[in-house]
This record gives sequence, structure tokens and C-alpha cells, in this order.
Amino acid sequence: MSQRFFVNEAHWKRPHGPVFLYIGGEGLLSKFSVLAGHHVSMAGEHGALLVALEHRFYGQSIISLGTQDLQHLSSQEALADLAAFRQHISQKYNLTCRNVWISFGGSYAGALSAWFRGKFPHLVYGAVASSAPVQAKLDFSAYNLIVGRSLGDENVGGSERCLKAVRESFTSLEAALLGGNETRVGKDFCCCETPKSPEDQAELLQNVADIFMGTVQYNEEVGPLTITRLCDIMTEAQSEGEEAYHRLVKLSCLEVSWVKTLQWLNKTTDESFGYRQWFYQTCTEFGFYQTCEDSSCPFSRMMTLQSQTQLCSLLFNIPQYTLSANIDFTNQYYGGDQPQTHRVLYVNGDIDPWMPLSVVRNGTGEDKQRAVLIQGSAHCADMNSLRPSDRTSLKQAREVIEGRVSAWLKSAALEYRD
Repeated sequence: MSQRFFVNEAHWKRPHGPVFLYIGGEGLLSKFSVLAGHHVSMAGEHGALLVALEHRFYGQSIISLGTQDLQHLSSQEALADLAAFRQHISQKYNLTCRNVWISFGGSYAGALSAWFRGKFPHLVYGAVASSAPVQAKLDFSAYNLIVGRSLGDENVGGSERCLKAVRESFTSLEAALLGGNETRVGKDFCCCETPKSPEDQAELLQNVADIFMGTVQYNEEVGPLTITRLCDIMTEAQSEGEEAYHRLVKLSCLEVSWVKTLQWLNKTTDESFGYRQWFYQTCTEFGFYQTCEDSSCPFSRMMTLQSQTQLCSLLFNIPQYTLSANIDFTNQYYGGDQPQTHRVLYVNGDIDPWMPLSVVRNGTGEDKQRAVLIQGSAHCADMNSLRPSDRTSLKQAREVIEGRVSAWLKSAALEYRD
């Protein structure tokens, strides 16, 4: 299939400069994948050719999103695409073994970076895997455990008072929905429809929770809403008699129709911006369902595993009972969070909710320094360009990454010298 890619030759020291491969994930790939970011800064230092490949079935690399066509969407197919892309670039630029390849990726693409090195070690010399969820998991309740912990962490702008306020607010909102006040809730949250059905009520609660989940995941990276600002909203003085859920009302107007969500995810054009494709991959490979069915979750118990996995059968005719086997296969095939790889650097932030599914402990032998854990840092923060506001821990982590990439390139130069 045809896939979009980008190349930046501006930093390349011909003819033997290295190649830095940026791997696209579950969304649109832009030209900035080879123009900005920490890997681009390192390319300038090492004279690297920058290349980036968009993931099949995402962005502009789409033929059709019908269920039959989606059978060709998988991480294994994506790795095969990377191998073919490497061959294409090598032929186009007359590259040899002296042009050392290093791969970079974040989140799902971070896992692909690690897996590309693991499955094709002869094609890529080293890999940086940022915030990479390499362990597939059906019931990913640990995600919201980290969210709750971060909302209560003063080091990143949270507090115990904030966490308590969040819990109380969701308890009040759920009570209002279940107590026959759906019409008032619908008006308060500017809903287009009244959330009367259990499915619509769960949709509303999920969408409100998503605000908190997204804020923690990308804290101090994307947009004006940070943990600090969110906690300010949740803990500011309330007027006498004001109900707890009004703290939530200040955050957003929401779509709550479960049926409309189904219709949106069922569209075979890319109006879902990758959500349909990604949900397919959660059904066939990864799980990653962020549930709220235990006491550690600060949100609503209506956010269940069943409410999410049922979409696999409704959207793609994938029986729910097959999901566990699909996830087990993924972990067996790639090694889960105990991969048998070397020259892979796993980088994670300790407030990133995806951290529990990555590699956060060092290994042995050649792999004894494979993990970097960044205090107070969130999802894929290390991949961004340097900013004055960056935490000291993040700056130090980037220095570790730079040192590791430099060491790999020096090692490769000794291996492949004439």
C-alpha cells in the first residue's frame, strides 16, 4: 500500500552520516516529524539524515477503513512496512552499512521503535522508545491509578485536597444521574441530548473523566490546562450550597450520545481522525482499556471493561471472548515488559499513566542501563524540543538519551569501519 513519508537532508553529512528514523503512530504524520523535536537536534549534532514514515491506515496512508480492509492493520504489518521503507531509502540514497540507523518513536510508535529493533536487529542499530506501552493489557485499571496519584502529588501541581474534590465531584455527578436529575445534568453540561440511558450516562462520565486523564497524561506539554490549573478549578472556594459537581461543569460542554459515538466510529472515511483504526487495534492486539472499577480510581464505577470491550463486537464483529487470547499473543510475540532486546532505551515519565506498561527497570549484561525514568514528567515529554520551562529532571534525561545515541554511533563506527 502507498504510505506517506518525509525526508530532511539538511543535517546529513554525506555519504556516511547516520539515519534517524522517526516512526509514525496512530495518527496523522506531519512534516514537523523531521523538522522539530529532540531527535532533530541530535541529527544536527551527528550529521544524520532524517526520515519519517506514516503508519499504514492512518493520516493520509489510507485506502479504506472497512472491516475487511482493517484485517491488514497490525503492528506486525507496520514493522514490515518499516523494513521495506528502510530498503527504499537505502536504495534511493545509495546507503551502506556505514550509514547507521537509529529509530525513534513515542507512545505506540515508541513500542514500534523497540519492536523494530527486537524483530529486525540487522536493520536498526539502536532504538529510543519513549513512553512505550510494550505490555499489552486487557483491563488497564493502572492508568487511572496513576492519574489519581498525580492529581494528589504536590510536586506536579496536585494535592490531596484536589484528589478529594475530584472524587466528591464524580460521586455527586453520578448520584445526580442515577437520582432522576438527568435533565438538569444535561443542561448544566450543555449536552445536545438528555443523558437518560445507562449508555449515555456512562458516555458523559467518561467524557468528563477524559479531561482529567488527558491533562495528567500531557501535563505541561499541550494546551493551557495543567494539573495545577485543573486543581485550582477543583479546589477554589465554592459558594454556600453549591453542589460538588458544579466544579466539573466549569470544565467543558460535552457530547453524551453513545449511539452517535458508535455511528462516528463506524464511518469508513477518516472522519474519526484515527480513532476507528486505533480501536480496532485495541481489539485485535493490545486492549489498553482504561477502566474505573476499583477503589483506586477517582472517577465513576460506570466506566467498566464491559462498556468498552462490547464495541469490538459492535464495530468489527470481534467476539469479546477472543480479546484475552489476542493480547496474550502480542505479549508472547514481543516479550511484553520483559523483552529480550539490547540497544533499546526505554524512556518514561513517572506521572505518565502509560508508564506501568513500559520497561522501567534496568536489565542485565548489555541491557543493564536500558531504562530512564523522569521525575515529574509526563507522556513523551522527552521527545519535544528543549524549552526554558523544562524541569531539570527532563533536561537531564535528554542528556542521557544524547549520550546513549552518541555511544551507539561510536560503537557502530568501530564495527563497520573499512
